Amino acid sequence: MALVDADYRFRGIQVGDFGRTSDGGTYAGSDLGKGMETKTLHVPTSTSLPDAAHLGEMPFVMVGDAAFPLKPYLMRPYPGKNLTPQKRIFNYRLSRARMVVENAFGILASRWRIFHRRINLHPKNVDTLVVAGCILHNFLLGPTENQSWLDEEEQPGTRMAPVRNMGGNRASREASDVREAFCTYFNSEGSVTWQDSMV
Repeated sequence: MALVDADYRFRGIQVGDFGRTSDGGTYAGSDLGKGMETKTLHVPTSTSLPDAAHLGEMPFVMVGDAAFPLKPYLMRPYPGKNLTPQKRIFNYRLSRARMVVENAFGILASRWRIFHRRINLHPKNVDTLVVAGCILHNFLLGPTENQSWLDEEEQPGTRMAPVRNMGGNRASREASDVREAFCTYFNSEGSVTWQDSMV
């Protein structure tokens, strides 16, 4: 599991958990999850979104899929199929943001083909290999290098499998309000010209 920034760099990784552990459980038990919950990480302070001061100050957030809980600092899609057009646009925009994470893993795997197959090493050595790969990935990722690796990663059949759903995940009112504010923003001042044709 990883936290990736907008430049495809790994900012936090959690290795060593086995597949039987749910993704939400892995996150909750990680240093990142604990630090976000206890507010002990150095997260930038809330700020207004561009041209949307009327929405108030918004927290910096991470994006996840349905396997993760909705938190004021962790956005997940609206559940269900019969969503309003505004909620579908929010889900689309969140999905586009999550693609950065998938692309970062694709770039990592494109650089080191060992990640394309089963790794026959002791689990502890696999953990070390993954951490080393992420560190080297960050080191080698230069500002002009992103596009060529992205082009290679985007080939058919190279996308990562979706994370499985954990279930319900009841959210706090504060978390729901933050998601609603982002939904409003993505459907007004923060809209992009092509989003309506994508949902």
